[in-house]
Order: sequence, then C-alpha cells, then structure tokens
Amino acid sequence: MARSCAICGKVSMGGFNPQSSGMNRVRAHRRYQPNLQPLAVAEGATMVKKMVCTRCIRTQNKKNG
Repeated sequence: MARSCAICGKVSMGGFNPQSSGMNRVRAHRRYQPNLQPLAVAEGATMVKKMVCTRCIRTQNKKNG
C-alpha cells in the first residue's frame, strides 16, 4: 500500500537534506513523507479505517464542528 492520503492523495516528495554551514555544499537526497494518521471514515453504513493526512483531518473537523 502506497503512503498516500485517502482523501486528497498527498504522496511522498523528494528533496535534499538541509545544507551544513561553511564550504560544504554536498547535497544528499532524501524523501519527505506525509503525516498520515488512521481515521475512521463512514462509507455508507459502515466505518472504514483509512490513512489520512493531518491537514485533511483538520479540514474534516472544521466542517463537522
């Protein structure tokens, strides 16, 4: 299962590690992962656990509350 949000589809993003100070300009590749948390989502009459990013959880709470 891919690490992606079930609501918005946010996926991991590639980038570089922060550079150290001084003359060292070596960049190391790294991968930034979305902050996914399990959330019970209603699908019809059943509750299904899905992996959702925290931004979508905040948006859902804002709509419902």
